[in-house]
Amino acid sequence: MEKTDAQPRRLNVLFLGGAKRVSFGRKLIEAGKRLGVEIKIFSYELHTNVPIASIGTVVLGRRWDAPDLLSHMHNVVKANDIQMMLPFVDGAVAAAGAYEGNYGDIWAPVVDPGLAETMFDKTSAAAAFKNARLPIPATYSWGRPEFPLIAKPRHGSASKGIFIIDTISELRRVLKEKDAYLIQRYYPKREEFTVDCYVSRRGKILCVSPRRRLEVLGGEVVRTITVDSPELIELSTGIIEALKLRGAITIQFLRDKETEQLMLMEINPRLGGGVVCSIHAGADIPDLILREALDLPLEPVTDIRPYIEICRYFEEVAFNVVTY
Repeated sequence: MEKTDAQPRRLNVLFLGGAKRVSFGRKLIEAGKRLGVEIKIFSYELHTNVPIASIGTVVLGRRWDAPDLLSHMHNVVKANDIQMMLPFVDGAVAAAGAYEGNYGDIWAPVVDPGLAETMFDKTSAAAAFKNARLPIPATYSWGRPEFPLIAKPRHGSASKGIFIIDTISELRRVLKEKDAYLIQRYYPKREEFTVDCYVSRRGKILCVSPRRRLEVLGGEVVRTITVDSPELIELSTGIIEALKLRGAITIQFLRDKETEQLMLMEINPRLGGGVVCSIHAGADIPDLILREALDLPLEPVTDIRPYIEICRYFEEVAFNVVTY
């Protein structure tokens, strides 16, 4: 256990949209104990009765597009002596970055808000990937299509609104609102991978942990396993360097089983729901986050065990609700 006189005895952390991230919250608390720091979790939510209330304090917040969002967040930070923010949903990433840029009184492991905006617009992201010469599925614009295709809403997450296009008539219907979708080649025989990464503010790559997605529910992984893949590690490292990514990063790939080609699908500049699998395998991202927040020495994590599988499940949190 490392201790310094400069370390606070308590670190108050504000989750943004962390309603269901109980497992990660517990891992963060455990990491704090190893460093001699008490972690107190607050979570900025639209409802009070959410699972994270079982290990932290829920603060009623605003929607991510609310005009008074930053000023309201500032009031929450001051009232609860918050020192760090962790975003868990797309809209929260830009909010955390914008808050830090405006007020500078907290620390958040996030990318620049402008880069976050690019990553959360699938059409803009695909253009950025192509400009960086990263391997991505062929993107349809005009000309003779090669079916099947996949249409993804430009601004969407958790696989909502995604559908497969098999015929020219289906494609024509989509093209009536083509600006709303990113259309790419679809690979029916495929494997999907996620790589959990952490990069320091100074650009030091501290963790790259690949895992295979085995089962997905509602767009979020519920069963996943870490894998031994130097190829995924090398490709992810190159992507981080090419795009100058920082903070907690989730990179998603697909492998076409017919050609064995790996292709970049998307990048979520935040902690993914399945990151706990990498943490169980030795990729102690909570420890890295706390060390950077506390200005402690940072060393890359290299001893990440492959073939660690997790299966996520539902657990109930009961609330005493009084109805008037």
